[in-house]
Amino acid sequence: MNKIIVEVGSTCTKIDRFNGKNIKRLEEKTIQFKKHYNEDPKLRESDVNELIESIKEFKNIAKDIYVCGTSIFRTLNDLEKNRFLEKFQKETGYNFNIISQEKENELTVFGTTRFVQDKVCVFIGGGGSTEIAIYNNGIQESLNSKIGVIDVMQNFPDLAENFATTNLETVKAFIKERLNLPKEKADILILAGGGHEKFARYSGIKYEKNTLYKDEAAPIMMDIETRKSETERYYKSISLDEIRAKSNDPDWWYATRGMCAFVLVVAEEIGAKYIVPTDIAMVYGILEENI
Repeated sequence: MNKIIVEVGSTCTKIDRFNGKNIKRLEEKTIQFKKHYNEDPKLRESDVNELIESIKEFKNIAKDIYVCGTSIFRTLNDLEKNRFLEKFQKETGYNFNIISQEKENELTVFGTTRFVQDKVCVFIGGGGSTEIAIYNNGIQESLNSKIGVIDVMQNFPDLAENFATTNLETVKAFIKERLNLPKEKADILILAGGGHEKFARYSGIKYEKNTLYKDEAAPIMMDIETRKSETERYYKSISLDEIRAKSNDPDWWYATRGMCAFVLVVAEEIGAKYIVPTDIAMVYGILEENI
């Protein structure tokens, strides 16, 4: 078996390959659908064409390709949605499946909790939406919000500068007022939806080996106090320009300070003691349902 799963978000497009046994991340591609939609306001043709060309390239690796989209694609009016879906199918030969917030939450939680025995909270942060679930041998509480990291960046554009000038607590307060937060508590917060492990490894913040549970897709963690202090350092002392200069995808780092604030808002609300940053997204759940 050789199957490719493409998850298209408001900012990050994730491409995974499943060979019948293992899942391998082939590429993460930054296409600023949400940011550009807010500016235009409509899907930017160059963004759509970039996505289509990417799908065509992966036909050389596998013919069996499943493509789905979240967040921004859920908000399109019927006319624009139909035009996009028809264009995508005509030019790639594949359907574009728009996933609801509820389904995105369910599929991602499945992947993050496969090896978890304890009660945990799963945070799924995106460019235009946020999903949060409390899991304890099943989803006990599920909350969806139509606010994402691009909404934060529009209000605090300095977060994308070399050093942030807006105070972290100001950003957190903005998010907390708009985010649906769980009532249940959990000691462990798992970050999912893609890019969180990548951020931890390449941003310069501190982390350690995950000793809470064993999952090859969740190899690192940090305690809450470390995450708090390191987030402050990422705002004030870590040069974003230096990180972008070393990156193959500098645009990806645009909203990372905003996402850090989301993480702390959720962690503090649930009383988390530990944070496990992962790059796990919907792929495990999608495979479970489609194979």
